[in-house]
Amino acid sequence: MMKTYRGSLFARLASIVGVALFAMAPALAQKPGATVHGHVTNPAGQDFTPGDMKFTTDQSSSYKDAKFVAVAPIDGQGNYKATGITPGDYFVYVVQADKIVDRVELKVKAEDTDLTLNDDMSRAEYIKQMTPEQQKALEEYKKKNAAVTSANAVIAKLNATLKTVRADLTAAAPGKDDVSKDVAMMKEAVGAKPDEGLLWLTYGDTLLAQGRHLADADKKAGKSASTDDAVNQAYGDAVDAYKKAVALDSAVAKPNVGGLAADYNQLGNALTAQGKTQDAIAAFDSAAKTDPTKAGVYYKNAAAVLYNAGQMDAALDEANKAIAADPNQADAYFIKGQALVTKSAPDPKTNKLTAPEGCVEAYQKFLSLAPNDPKVPEVKQVLASLGATIDTSYKAPKKH
Repeated sequence: MMKTYRGSLFARLASIVGVALFAMAPALAQKPGATVHGHVTNPAGQDFTPGDMKFTTDQSSSYKDAKFVAVAPIDGQGNYKATGITPGDYFVYVVQADKIVDRVELKVKAEDTDLTLNDDMSRAEYIKQMTPEQQKALEEYKKKNAAVTSANAVIAKLNATLKTVRADLTAAAPGKDDVSKDVAMMKEAVGAKPDEGLLWLTYGDTLLAQGRHLADADKKAGKSASTDDAVNQAYGDAVDAYKKAVALDSAVAKPNVGGLAADYNQLGNALTAQGKTQDAIAAFDSAAKTDPTKAGVYYKNAAAVLYNAGQMDAALDEANKAIAADPNQADAYFIKGQALVTKSAPDPKTNKLTAPEGCVEAYQKFLSLAPNDPKVPEVKQVLASLGATIDTSYKAPKKH
C-alpha cells in the first residue's frame, strides 16, 4: 500500500513539475519569412502589367480551390514584392483580371531571407504552349511594336534637337551670332521626318537667323549684304522652309491655328529680309486672319515693315488694323503717330506746326503703354515741337 501510494504521489508530483517546467520554458521566436521580389516579362518581351503574383503551397489543388498565403501586385514597370513568405514549396500564379497567365515554382528554405523570382514569358517553352493563332498574332504585334518603338526613338531625338536649337536661337539673337550648327541639325531633322510642319518652321528660323548673322557681318565689314550669295541663299531657303511648314500645317484635318499663324508670320519676316515687302504684308495678313486672337501682333508687324520701307499711308492702315484688333499694341500707336506726323502742316493763322487729327493721341497712348521704350525721348521731342502737353496717363477715347 505504501509503495503504491508513494508511486502515485511521485507520478502526481512529476506531472505537476512537468507542467510547471513546460510553462516556464521560453517560446521559440518565429522567423518573419522571406521577401520575394522580381520582374515579370510578357511574351513580347515587355513589362507585364497590371496583374498579381499569388503564392500558394497547395500544389495538389486547382487554382480555384487553392489557398493563397500572399498576393503581390505587379506595378507599372512589371515589378512586384511579396513579404513574409515562410519556408515551403510554392506555386506562384501570374494572374491578370482573375485569369491565369502563367505559373512558376518556388522553393523557400528556412535560411532564406531574400529571394528573386523572375518570370519571363518570352521564353521558348512558354511560346511553344501558345496556339498557332496566338503565335502568329504575337509575331505581328512584335513587328508593329518594333516600328512604333523606332518611330518613338526618332521623335524623342527630334524633340531633344528642337529643345537645343530653340535655346541656341534665343541665346544667339541679341548678338546675331553664328547658328550654322543649328542649321545643320534642323536640316537633318526635316530629313528624318519631312512631314512635320513644326520642324520646317524651326528649320526656317535657323536659316533666317543665320542669314541675319551673315548680313550683320557684311555690314560690319562695310559690304553689301544684298549682293552676298550666302545671305541670299539663307533667306531663300528660309522662305522655302516656311512655305513648306504652311503647306503641311494647312493640310491637316484640324489645323492648329496658332501654329499655322506662326508659320505665316515667320514667312513674312523672311520675305521682308528678302526685300519682298508686298509678299511679306500678304503673309502677315494671312497670319492675322488665321489666328484673330493675335491679329494685333501680326498687323503691327506688317505696319512695322511698311513703316521701315517708307510706305507711310500703308503703314498707317496696318497700324489702325492692329489697334482695332488689340488696343494695347504700343508700337502700333507709335507707327500711327509717325505716319500722321509726316502730314503736319503750319497753321495759316498762328504759323505753328499742326499735326493731323489722331497724331498727338497716338503718341500719348504709346507713352502710356510703353513708358520705358527707347523711343520715348523721340516721341516726347515730337510732342514738344507740336506744343502738345505730354500726358502719359492718356487713354484712347471710347468707340461709339
